[in-house]
Amino acid sequence: MDHGTPGYHDDKKQVLARLRRVEGQVRGLQRLIEEDTYCIDVLTQVAAVSKALQGVGLLLLDEHLRHCVAGAAASGDGDRTDALVHEATKAVERMLRA
Repeated sequence: MDHGTPGYHDDKKQVLARLRRVEGQVRGLQRLIEEDTYCIDVLTQVAAVSKALQGVGLLLLDEHLRHCVAGAAASGDGDRTDALVHEATKAVERMLRA
């Protein structure tokens, strides 16, 4: 299936900035381990990184629904709309399992 321009295209800078922030948090986790930081403090930071990644995932899902699914629905292409909704549902399932 041709996916065309991704839904996050207009917010690409924002998505990349958030991912860079997560990258920095992961580097911080590495430092905590190198410095033998107390386990609970490390786990707290792991939870923060996970939450940040979930935020990126939700942003991407929102953009997919607003751009890709809504665009297909507006075009009247029922089969494409159904396929994109199914894709989004599978993405949500993956996010919930993570």
